[in-house]
Amino acid sequence: MEFKELISERRSVRGYDAAIEHDALVEILREAQQAPSWKNQQTSRCYAIETPETLEDFRASALPSFNRNSSAHAALIVTTYVRNVVGFNNGTPANEIGNGWGAYDLGLHDAYLVLAAKNAGYDTLIMGIRDADVIRAKLNIPENEEIMSVIAVGKRGVEPSMRPRKPLDEVVRFV
Repeated sequence: MEFKELISERRSVRGYDAAIEHDALVEILREAQQAPSWKNQQTSRCYAIETPETLEDFRASALPSFNRNSSAHAALIVTTYVRNVVGFNNGTPANEIGNGWGAYDLGLHDAYLVLAAKNAGYDTLIMGIRDADVIRAKLNIPENEEIMSVIAVGKRGVEPSMRPRKPLDEVVRFV
C-alpha cells in the first residue's frame, strides 16, 4: 500500500470479527521495532495477549466495558516504556521533558505498529483508559516500566468513518 493511502485508510476500529494470526503479529511487532528512539535505546516494550482464555480474563478485569466491547475478538498488545533511560544522562534528565522522551519514543513505536498492522490488512484501536495496576499484575510488568496503552489488533467487523481533522492553519504555524 502506498504511504499516503496507508495513513488515509488507518482508522480506530471499535468492532472486530477475528484476531490477528500469530505469524502476522510477530511480523508487525518486528516492523514496529524499526521506529526511531533516543540514542537508539529502544525502551519500548510490548506484551502480546493472544489466547482466548487470557484475552477474556484480561478484558474483564483490566478494561472498562466500552473498551472491553470495542476490542472483543481482537488480540491485545500492551505497550510500555522503560522509565529513566531515554531523555536522561547518568540518571539526570537531559532537559525539562525527562521521561516525556520515553513516552515520545513509545508513541513513535506505536505509530509504526498501527501502520504496519494496517499495511498487513489488520485494523487497530489504541486504548488509554485501562487499569494499569491490574495490567501490571496480570502481565508481570516490572515496576520500572510505564504502562501506556492497550492496542487491539484484528480484522474489522465494522466500517469506521473518517473523523474530521482541524484545518491545517489551526495546528500549524509557518514562521
